[in-house]
Amino acid sequence: MKSVGNKKIAVEIQGSGEPVMLIHGLGGTTSVWGAQVNDLSRRFTVMRLDLEGSGRSQTVSRLSVQGWVDDLLALANAEGFSTVRVVGHSLGTLIAQHFTSQNPDRVVRLALLGINRAPVDARRQALRDRATKVREGGLEAIVDNVVSAGISKHSLQNPLVEPFARELVIRQSPEGYARSCEAVAEAVAADLTRVKCPVLLVAGEDDTVSPPSISQAVASELGDAKVVVLKQCGHWLPIERPVEVNRALMDFL
Repeated sequence: MKSVGNKKIAVEIQGSGEPVMLIHGLGGTTSVWGAQVNDLSRRFTVMRLDLEGSGRSQTVSRLSVQGWVDDLLALANAEGFSTVRVVGHSLGTLIAQHFTSQNPDRVVRLALLGINRAPVDARRQALRDRATKVREGGLEAIVDNVVSAGISKHSLQNPLVEPFARELVIRQSPEGYARSCEAVAEAVAADLTRVKCPVLLVAGEDDTVSPPSISQAVASELGDAKVVVLKQCGHWLPIERPVEVNRALMDFL
């Protein structure tokens, strides 16, 4: 655990070499990156964390994308990371975009898996409704719908994928998860004109949360961007297609 301001953040650091920061999505924890850390830590110093409100980290304050960005910057500074490679999944991509746009000279590579931009109005309300459901009925009230909506039918052929994703979500702090939903509902898009580094966007062919068209649209806004679409893959890219994700990340980073 690392102290960041008035809270404790769960942080794991493995490997050696240039630093890579891994940022999980809504309902995720450091565990979502297990397969990626196994490969990346052979060539890089890999930092992964549970965002405030998620996993083992404390929920101290009202959550926001800016608050998560500030925590990442504090952790990078504490470890002496002058420059970093940043990898985000889902919500983590939104945080990563803001982190990079605010610190363009410190991010040398940016990888976005299942990209999340600012939500449309209908999704903002859906996230607020989800927060209400969690406060009233716990994670059990939403976990099955959240997990099933994000996983490709092809990935369900692996009997480990759905239970793993379900366990990640259902073991969250209900209040931390609810506040995380509310933070995403209030999020705004990052200023991509400030992103100067090469960007990799990885999309799942079957992702209904963030279809490949969103990655293609974002790539068109960036000066140096590549899109990789993984076949028979939904929104939980790091655990649905770990081999393909690892290959794309190693080639890019």
